[in-house]
Amino acid sequence: MKLEGLIVHICPREAWQAAQASGEYRAVSLETEGFIHCSRPEQVLAVANCFYREVPDLVLLWIDPRQLRTEIRWEPVDGDELFPHVYGPINTHAVSSVTSLIADKSGFFVNF
Repeated sequence: MKLEGLIVHICPREAWQAAQASGEYRAVSLETEGFIHCSRPEQVLAVANCFYREVPDLVLLWIDPRQLRTEIRWEPVDGDELFPHVYGPINTHAVSSVTSLIADKSGFFVNF
């Protein structure tokens, strides 16, 4: 899979499956914070291990920003590191692939 240019969103597999029926994905954060949190590929394991260690059956949505119908803003989080935030629902055709997030026996995410 070619990762260059893609952004990544971590979500429960069930939420992605439901989104496919409607044609768009809406994370809870879209309602509570006004945007959907995403990461660059090199950021995703650190994010997963910080915020999702106890969450089962997660997938990564590999999103082509050029295919999104909504705005992306690159915003700093905890200092100077920029993260992509999607300010609206993610249309499902912008998701180029979906992969499982893989944890080791201790629950530490090690691969995708």
